Amino acid sequence: MELEHLFNGSALNAVDAKGRLSIPAFIRGVVERRSDAKAVVIGAHEIDPCLSAYDRGYARILHTENERRRLLEEGQGGAPGNHFARARRTFGLTEDVPYDPSGRIILPPMMRRKGRIEDLALFVGVGGTFEIWNPHVALEHGDDDLRELAAWRLEERGIGA
Repeated sequence: MELEHLFNGSALNAVDAKGRLSIPAFIRGVVERRSDAKAVVIGAHEIDPCLSAYDRGYARILHTENERRRLLEEGQGGAPGNHFARARRTFGLTEDVPYDPSGRIILPPMMRRKGRIEDLALFVGVGGTFEIWNPHVALEHGDDDLRELAAWRLEERGIGA
């Protein structure tokens, strides 16, 4: 599967007490160009304290990448346990989340907990996927550019970083 459309941009959106929030237009546009499904798949990020998300069709690319990494690790004498842990994280610890015509979702409680999402969600396009951060966590744990982006989005809303 070729990726003609990539996620680029960022947005800071409110999350209500029930976990409802709007998926930004820059993300919905890519999801809808890639697929007819008005849904995203959300899971824990492999390394960072945030969520990673993508359209349903992107799962094929993740499977191919997992297999490439498995073969590489096996060729280097690596333990097969790495592959299974990665596969569980990639496919088992995810939630398929449809959105309504206005782009609203309900962030599943487990994903909300995994991403430490509270009352704000910082969406960051990273090419084939996008990330969802608690902006305050991004200020503490992100790289310099992410910290700057989180601070700017918070300031833009009149929220002190």
